[in-house]
Amino acid sequence: MTVSTTKDSRSGLSVSRSDFGTSPGGTGVERYSLRNRHGLQVDIITFGARIQAIHAPDKNGQLADVVLGFDDLAGYVEHQAAYFGATIGRFGNRIANGRFSLDGNDYRLPVNDDTNTLHGGTTGFDSRVWAACPIETNHTAGVELTLMSADGDMGFPGTLAVTLRYTLDNDNNLTLHYSAICDAPTVINLTHHSYFNMAGAGAGTVLGQLALFNAPWYTPVDDTLIPTGEIATVEGTPLDFQTPTVIGQHIENDHAQLKRAGGYDHNWVLGTEGRLDRLAARVTDPASGRTVELYTTEPGVQVYTGNGLDGHIIGKHGRAYAHRGAFTLETQHYPDSPNQPDFPSTRLEAHEKYTQTTIYRFLVDG
Repeated sequence: MTVSTTKDSRSGLSVSRSDFGTSPGGTGVERYSLRNRHGLQVDIITFGARIQAIHAPDKNGQLADVVLGFDDLAGYVEHQAAYFGATIGRFGNRIANGRFSLDGNDYRLPVNDDTNTLHGGTTGFDSRVWAACPIETNHTAGVELTLMSADGDMGFPGTLAVTLRYTLDNDNNLTLHYSAICDAPTVINLTHHSYFNMAGAGAGTVLGQLALFNAPWYTPVDDTLIPTGEIATVEGTPLDFQTPTVIGQHIENDHAQLKRAGGYDHNWVLGTEGRLDRLAARVTDPASGRTVELYTTEPGVQVYTGNGLDGHIIGKHGRAYAHRGAFTLETQHYPDSPNQPDFPSTRLEAHEKYTQTTIYRFLVDG
């Protein structure tokens, strides 16, 4: 295994590179490890521009890996449909019936989720090997990943160039900054799909963890999890996390939305107005004190409680991933936006720049 390391001894920040296997297409996959002075370590692999591990300290300084995934590339290839840690594109979440119209032209996408297109189609950005290089400043260590998506890729129009920068600082902020440009009008909705368990990956369920979402509304879904077009209040429903609430407190309630999704798998409409100085979400594991806070420029966040996990996937260090053994915080525009004229637009004009910034901040409560 080839390892190269750069380190700023004054700041305690470093980035190192190592080999992480070979993709099914024969391309070498790399892993970049970002570290800060507090011991926080984030490992990123170029297959799907994925977060492979996040080692975060608890209230006693003990580190645990808080994202689900695999020790080797084979696990990610075998369980690709789980999207563990992946960068999602061109379009995160669902597009109804695998079709949309743009400027009078109809576009058909491959369907891979019942009758719908999910997370960019059958061969989305999660299954590509991205180009990468380390990046460093006086205050951050990171990696920049780039990908070119050809015109017609998974049915989407235009040739799209995408850049994603992961950077880590000494305030335990992991920042994801996305940018993209296309040579023709298109639609775009990039997101990140880490499964978090703040007690540690494989450490049981997340039902006892405490969540807060700065989200007064959500987008109800139909039986195929496509938004109905309504933006509904969370008040008086099991989706109200405006004050800290245990994730499992209402998950089994007799509510149509929970029955359809088998738990939480919904887009919450944030009340943050796209400002990075406003908290979007916060989840804490009471026992360890490990906490993740979310800040984003996006108008929504998809929270999924691992309803499809069943204990049969064996992940890192031989641990089984239990039913509801994780949650996601997928910052995004709303699902099916190209077919929902009342939702915030996901249209990207030719030669205009798309940007999105999301920050995961890792703290200790208590």
